[in-house]
Amino acid sequence: MTKMLRRSLLQGAALALAFAGTATAQDKPAIKIGEINSYTALAAFTQPYRKGMELALAEINASGGVLGRKLEVVFRDDAFKPADALRHAEELVRSEKVDLLAGTFASSTGLAVAEFANQNKVLFVAAEPLTDAIVWDKGSRYVFRLRPSTHMQSAMLVEEAAKLPAKRWATVAPNYEYGTSFVAAFKKQLSAVRPDIVWVGEQWPAQGKLEAGPTVDALDAMKPEAIFNATFGPDLARFVREGNTRGLFEGRSVVSALTGEPEYMDPLKEETPNGWIVTGYPWQFDERPGQVTFREAYRKATGEHPRLGSLVGYVTIKSIAAGLAKAGSTDTEAMIKAMRGLELETPVGPVLWRAGDHQSTMGAYVGKTGLKDGNGVMVDWRYADGAKYLPPEAEAAKLRPADANK
Repeated sequence: MTKMLRRSLLQGAALALAFAGTATAQDKPAIKIGEINSYTALAAFTQPYRKGMELALAEINASGGVLGRKLEVVFRDDAFKPADALRHAEELVRSEKVDLLAGTFASSTGLAVAEFANQNKVLFVAAEPLTDAIVWDKGSRYVFRLRPSTHMQSAMLVEEAAKLPAKRWATVAPNYEYGTSFVAAFKKQLSAVRPDIVWVGEQWPAQGKLEAGPTVDALDAMKPEAIFNATFGPDLARFVREGNTRGLFEGRSVVSALTGEPEYMDPLKEETPNGWIVTGYPWQFDERPGQVTFREAYRKATGEHPRLGSLVGYVTIKSIAAGLAKAGSTDTEAMIKAMRGLELETPVGPVLWRAGDHQSTMGAYVGKTGLKDGNGVMVDWRYADGAKYLPPEAEAAKLRPADANK
């Protein structure tokens, strides 16, 4: 065999090995995320949420994925029903063989999936449910939560509500875990800084079934000077329309959770009430570099402006990807260890996933409702850093079950 032939054969073998290595890398199985959410029941939030997830997936996979593997999301619709959420969680883990679970919108479905994750030792990154229970009294070592909780958003709103002269307060909220926990947190925190407050009554409509006329009349009969509202979606639109018609809001202050989110304010258009204190998302006004980059990328990808759901979906996937990279594997214990204390940059600034209670420090925007060109907008807003509205990690850890932080 000549030297030239030997060299040629060796070069050919090396080239074949290189191609084989490339094929192996490309053929690695995807890292699978099982995503459960209320895609039909609450489409105004969850469809933009899904688009935000898909934008983050596209960016990550275009850059080579994570751990040399693509990220893949397997979507399931829970129809706002805990039983459906549980059924999907079981199927995703047993049949689809997902590496972790994510998502859920309602606090009730979030708690159901959290319990499943705890019992089956599966990592669950809860994106949207707001109840404090999911990381505190029903917390689990397998469950982490992204959005600022009812405790956190209540504290942000109370800072503004405490400045109002109103002493007589009434509340209205949907009668399930989110509503009851939000009202409880708001009442406790406002009373602590304003002991002169008198709570004159409550209304608890079923989620999605608010009877606006009777609800507005009942609140008006209580003669409050201010109202705390936690309704959202179509219930909020009905409440606002009937309240405007019947004069419920005239001469009264309103503090309203989530109302500044474009998912819920856009449909109100010219009916948007003026001057309500709200949490929300002034997507068109935040000119911080990270937010501008996200806004432009989302518009390019979807042809739409971002909603809060878009932001939450995007940060959820970015957080999972960062956690996987830090863990170095899809082993559940490695992912838990990596998520504890994980830090990453997001469109709204740095976010820390706290080790003490598995709550992220993602914040919320606080401001007032207003009108611009016939559309509802947030005015006089500020971004409230979530870290400032949480108890110290050591104290938060004591709010959790004894085995939650092992």
